Amino acid sequence: SNPSVLIAAGLLLAGLSSASLALDVKDLRAPPSPCEDFYEFVNGQWAGRTELPAERTRVGSFDALRVGNDAKLTAALNELVGQPALQTTPGLKQLAAYYASGMDQAGIEAQGLKALQPLLDQIGALKTAQQLPALLAQLNRVQVAAPLGALVRPDLKNTRDNLLNLSQSGLGLPDRDDYSKDSELATKLRAAYRLYAQRLFQAAGLDASAATLDAVMAFEAQLAQATTPRAALRDPLASYNPMSPAQLAEAAPGLDWAAYLNALTTLPQRPGGVARLNVAQPGFAKAVAQLAGSAPIATWQAYLRLRLLEASANRLPQAFADAHFDYQGATISGLKARTPRNEEVILTMGGRTGGAPLGLALGELYTARYFSPEAQARASQLIEDVKAAMRHRIATLEWMSEPTKARALDKLNAMAPKIGAPSTWPQYEGLSLSSKDYAGNGLRAASWAMNEQIKDLDRPSDRSRWGMAPHIVNASAGGLNEITFPAGILQPPFFDAKADDAVNYGGIGMVIGHEITHHFDDRGRQFDSVGSLSDWWTPADAQAYKARAERVVQLYGSYEPVKGTPINGRLTLGENISDIAGMAIAFEALQNALKRSGKTEKIDGYTPEQRFFISNALVWRNKTREEALLNQLRTDPH
Repeated sequence: SNPSVLIAAGLLLAGLSSASLALDVKDLRAPPSPCEDFYEFVNGQWAGRTELPAERTRVGSFDALRVGNDAKLTAALNELVGQPALQTTPGLKQLAAYYASGMDQAGIEAQGLKALQPLLDQIGALKTAQQLPALLAQLNRVQVAAPLGALVRPDLKNTRDNLLNLSQSGLGLPDRDDYSKDSELATKLRAAYRLYAQRLFQAAGLDASAATLDAVMAFEAQLAQATTPRAALRDPLASYNPMSPAQLAEAAPGLDWAAYLNALTTLPQRPGGVARLNVAQPGFAKAVAQLAGSAPIATWQAYLRLRLLEASANRLPQAFADAHFDYQGATISGLKARTPRNEEVILTMGGRTGGAPLGLALGELYTARYFSPEAQARASQLIEDVKAAMRHRIATLEWMSEPTKARALDKLNAMAPKIGAPSTWPQYEGLSLSSKDYAGNGLRAASWAMNEQIKDLDRPSDRSRWGMAPHIVNASAGGLNEITFPAGILQPPFFDAKADDAVNYGGIGMVIGHEITHHFDDRGRQFDSVGSLSDWWTPADAQAYKARAERVVQLYGSYEPVKGTPINGRLTLGENISDIAGMAIAFEALQNALKRSGKTEKIDGYTPEQRFFISNALVWRNKTREEALLNQLRTDPH
């Protein structure tokens, strides 16, 4: 539990030295020539000596920083719990209680299903289809998507206003096709998921008979059949279907949508209901409404129990947590052992992008201790340099007309960077967490966050709000024409405020270029300077873009990282465009920075240009379990 040891261990996972604040070139080797196999030249020795620990799906630079950040947070959280005087803000108080409850495994066993029992009782009390709308809404209020997901976000075509969105969700297998494919993998996953459901039911003392499991699997298979494939979800126009509740009732008959919407959006300070909402996948909503009338109540009960238990499994007694690990961790991701408890709890509190209710509180704790103004200033300069390179490339494109260029430059100039951390932190009014109730804390935090979203229905969109927490090792291109670079990624090997320009432009500079390009990728290009869905391209320019994008689809579709499983070039198109362009933009930005500084001498025997590419290859080194890679290839646009 020594934080310095954990941090050092995390750095070693990526083959880095804690003393390496610039560029570590000791592992470079030839053969091969860097012109023959550049990745092998930079990372071959590291890959040869690096083993995947039993508790990791992947090791590499991203993962080393995440482990290091979790170690820093662990030390800080332990201090918060042990020294209440340090809990000086509402967020820090909630963090201390949540973390203490998560680390108290004896307390979790003692609590059992107490926190979930009221919801389980409501599911057990379901007698007629007319009761379904209120129950589905109640589950959405604690962010259990069963089978609909509900969230409030800026209206895609008018981002100044917020809009309730309903979307497809509620499947327990990784992908819709896993319910119908006859492949060896799909068959294995179905068997594992069925066993997972059985174990959750048995641990809860519920009916786990073969008939019940058959009914749940068949029910989800019907939902899967109505689920839009992942690649098609990249089309924002197809997912923009605003309608009134009456129009939804007409498009998806069989469920009392007005009752559902009233139950979902009622708060003490506001009457329920909405005048307008977006139904992202109308066909899925229609299937849900049909199942409301056709599926037996007992099947609905079993399905909703499963969704609730799965959503909370990691916060429940060991029998539930073990079942969750065996399915999600071992079968899907190939893990051989559980990740350390402190990391599990931090992930539960903050989510993978920090978007969970306590994500910003973790960011508040992290940045107060581990982020410097110097890093923020240097990162700001990098962003401006990369934007300038993008500006030049747009202006000199041969295939784009002047009217489209002008609109593209307007969008680029309006793009808002978020660097390091927000200037203010949530006050968590109305949220009260307990140091003795981990599962209950999860439900209370989810309910609080959903209530905050519902309040957004009555106020304009907030462009200052952060969707990614500052402790996260990642970056994002947000829907309001913004780019976010959290404090968590602004450290070696991605970024070092004291390093030479080549290192930083090859690391975080490429990431900056990637995120800027996302606003011009096949999906992002359809949004304007304020982030609203709007066609600002001339027809000829749009066709020229699509023709070039199709070449990227075909190129990446020809790669087969796991034999028999090629990349889905259409699903990954936005990421691939952003990688290709981001690299070129960052390199051009480096050239401009070198002209400004005049520092073009070699370091460790390498020119700035060579150090740029070495830095980038070091950043992207990784080893991944085949199970996790297969799941990523099938389900992840990255």
